[in-house]
Parts: sequence; C-alpha cells; structure tokens
Amino acid sequence: MPTDPDTGYDPSLGRKFVFVTGGVMSGLGKGITAASTGRLLANAGFDVTAVKVDPYLNVDAGTMNPYEHGEVYVLKDGGEVDLDLGNYERFLGTDMTFDHNVTTGKTYQHVIERERAGDYLGKTVQIIPHVTDDIKRRIREAAEGSDVCLIEIGGTVGDIESMPFLEALRQFAHEEDDEDILFTHVTLVPYSKNGEQKTKPTQHSVKELRSIGLQPDILVGRCEDRLDPETKEKIALFCDVPTDAVFSNPDVEDIYHVPLMVEDEGLDEYVMERLGIADEALPKAERSTEWRELVTRDRDREIDVALVGKYALEDAYMSIHEALKHAGIQTETEVNVLWVDADETRAEHEQRLASADAVVVPGGFGSRGTDGKIEAVRYARENDVPFLGLCLGFQMAVVEHARHVLGLEGAHSAEIDSDTPHPVIDLLPEQYETEDMGGTMRLGAHETDIEPDTLAARVYGSDSCTERHRHRYEVNPEYIDELEDDGLTFSGRADNRMEILERPDHPFFFGTQAHPEFRSRPDRASPPFVALVEAALESTDTTERNADVRL
Repeated sequence: MPTDPDTGYDPSLGRKFVFVTGGVMSGLGKGITAASTGRLLANAGFDVTAVKVDPYLNVDAGTMNPYEHGEVYVLKDGGEVDLDLGNYERFLGTDMTFDHNVTTGKTYQHVIERERAGDYLGKTVQIIPHVTDDIKRRIREAAEGSDVCLIEIGGTVGDIESMPFLEALRQFAHEEDDEDILFTHVTLVPYSKNGEQKTKPTQHSVKELRSIGLQPDILVGRCEDRLDPETKEKIALFCDVPTDAVFSNPDVEDIYHVPLMVEDEGLDEYVMERLGIADEALPKAERSTEWRELVTRDRDREIDVALVGKYALEDAYMSIHEALKHAGIQTETEVNVLWVDADETRAEHEQRLASADAVVVPGGFGSRGTDGKIEAVRYARENDVPFLGLCLGFQMAVVEHARHVLGLEGAHSAEIDSDTPHPVIDLLPEQYETEDMGGTMRLGAHETDIEPDTLAARVYGSDSCTERHRHRYEVNPEYIDELEDDGLTFSGRADNRMEILERPDHPFFFGTQAHPEFRSRPDRASPPFVALVEAALESTDTTERNADVRL
C-alpha cells in the first residue's frame, strides 16, 4: 500500500508490533508488563523500542499536576512525557524521543494545523481516516528500524478518550499479517472474600475489547499471587484464547523483578513464537543475564535517605526513587527512602530528617514547601549530613547560603517571591517574552563544563557532563561573585549559567540545576546519586567508629 498523500501514512514502516491494552481499572501495570517483555526480548538479541499512547487532550505531560499523573519525565530531546517512558528507558536501556509518546492533543493539533494550511484539499476532515491514520503514522515512524515495537495504550478499554486509538489498532490488525502483530490485554484478577480468584472482571473487559473489533492474543492477569491453573483454564474458555496464552503477573517486592517473573511464566517465549521470530532469537545459553544478576545482587549495607518534597506520592518522585535504588545496586546497599513533607518539616518531620544518613531535596514548582526545603538544606549544611539538591533543590541551596551564611535578608528566588530584595535566583533571559507554559522551559540534555580538582570532577570522573534539564529560573549572574564567598563554589558551568554547586568545607554537599535522575539506569547508576550513597556510607561508618571509640 503506498503512502497516503492526505495523511502521510505509510503502512510499510516498522516490522513487528505488540499492542498492550488494559481493562477493569487503570494503574494495573501495563507499562511494567510491556517493559518487562521488552527487556526479555532485548536479552534474546532483538532491537526493541516502545511507544506510550496517552489519550488525554494535553499535547504533552508538561503542565500536568504530579498529584494526578505522577512525575513529568524529561527525555534527552526535551520532550515532557508520561512517567512510563522513564520505565521504558530504564528497562530497555535505551533513550527514547518525544516521538515515542503519542497523545490525543498532539494528534489533533497536527491534523487541525494541516487542515488550516489547506493540506487536505477541501476534503471533510474526520476521525476516520485522518486522525486514525495520523495515529498509525506516529506509531510506525517511532517503530522504524526496530525489530519489535511495544505500544502501550493508556487508560482502560471503554474509555471514550481511547476510542480513536483502539480503532487505529483495529485497522492495524486489518493491514498486518497475523504474525506481525500481537494484542496483549492486562486485566485485574481480584480475590473474593473466601479467597477465590475471580475471572468475571477479565471476562467483561475482554467482551468490551471484542465489541470494538479487537481479539486479544495474550491475557495477563494482575493478581496478588500467581493465577491458579483452574483460573487460567476459566479465563481461556470464556475469553476464547488458548490456555497457554494466559499468564500471571503477581505482585513482587521490586518492579525490577517483574521480568524475572514473566520469564518464569514463559511470556517472552510465547511472544517470540507468535511473532515468528523464535528462530532468530539467541539460544537461551547465550542470552544476557546481566539484568537478573543486577536486580538479585546482595545488598549487605543499609542507609536511610530523607527525601524532602511536597507531593506525598511516590510516583511524583519516581525517577529519584529509582536513581537511589540504582545507586544501591551499584554499591550493594539497601537504600531506604524516608518521606519528609516540606510543608511540615518543623512540626512533624524534624525527627525523620534527623534520623537520615543523607538528604535529597528534589525539584518542583511553586512556593508551597520551599521554606521547608530551605530548612532541610540548612540542617544538612550545619550538621555535615550528605546532601544532594536537584533543580529547585539546587536553587534553594543558593537561597539558604545567601540568607544564612552571607546574611542577605529576604534573599529568595524571583519565582517564589517577586518582591525579594535579593533575587539570587531569577528568570532565564530567554523567558522574559514567553507567554505559553507548555514546552517553553529550558528542556532536555545540555552539557556542563566542570572545574578540575573539584567534587564535581570526582563525581563524574570527567571535565564535563551531560544531564537533562527542566527549569525557567537560574542563578542570578549579578550575585555570583558574592555567592561564592564563605564556602560555596560553582564547580559546573554552561557558558554563564551556574550548573553545579558544592561546599569544600562539607563532607558531601552537591547541588545541580539538572535532573540527573532521568539518565540513571539499573546498570548505569547516576554519578551524583552513587556519590551521595557512598558519602552516606562513609558518614555512617565514621559515626559507628567514633561510637566504638567512645565505648
């Protein structure tokens, strides 16, 4: 089929496609199921990529509240996307692009812009074919060059927002050979009060899926435990799939163990067989075992890290949690994250902060919680507790130094207090004329030059680093000379922008304007996070040694 001149849709792009849908309820773990499958296919020697479809009308995730949608994940090209893209990068060990996130807003915006430009030559612009073909085009272009592309459809089957995407999938199935496309449906299998695994929610979800013309090839049951053989038989019978196409995905202590679980279930082998690529896979004895070795590595030491934020929701700081976990894997340390509410640091969380071996102050926007973050920075500075400040945390470290070391009363960020007499943090020059909020910050990967013989140089082992950014404000150049008095050093710069700060008079005090957590991987932990954990271990060992001496 040739490329459609009206829609730009080329059905010849791409090779093998695995679509992952969900039913019954959201948040079941479609993304982790897809990412785990992709990890196993990569272990078998295939080039795997992924696409996340988000049915919301937002063009991207950049303006969404973390309470509602979790963290905004930033890609190397500056794309602000759903946190599931972070899981795909971490599981697949690859860098995604903004093209790997498809939203309703992005699709409709493109179609409407083309209509306004007259590209449809007077034709009536409709959901079918114009919107559905644009959806298919985006998926195929993101898949180009890969052996297998996993496509996760956000939300649940039956959502009105998802209908154009599910129709696009139906068309995909019509256009492709049977062995080139696979539909995986993830559903909830709850327990009844008498301990029976109930299949009715799965049956109704599959019925809904079939009503729009999609028949799942694989069913994955999310349950507290593995599915009983009788449960698998019942699901297979009523949902019209082979029994060996029904798989368990039970709860595990660590999401990095999900690939091990679905491998034990044989999901990867079934996928390869159905896609007709089993003969191309590496022999089992030659497949990579690095993932299993990493995530099952013993951790014989333990530390507590205080995370001082304002969103009492782990998903809002998912990449930070994962980066700490990766640092723990590399240093063979169990890293426990202690939540410290920046709004209530003095009232309720002071003791938790005091009991921590290290302190992390993450990024964020808005004034709420900033006083608590400043107090956390001050506590870490005055008590020689290892400290890591990220983005806003870096900026609050500057504010804390200006206030409590230099004595600049009322010093603050102009973002938080527009009337501050000392705007030590101010708006980026290129932001003065910016009106739109979405996609207009300093975003994506930027290089930083590092001063030799500094903590930053030791952390990165180099004279430069590249990390991802997401901010509108920066250190005010007018205050830099003054700020570098009395112990603060800007050891990383990008032209005239201050990127990394440290305190030579402190065991470990490190702040970065970037978000290094977005580049951290289980097999490639972020250097600042590794350095923080190592500093906390050293501090803990020193404290224990001193205690032994006193005894």
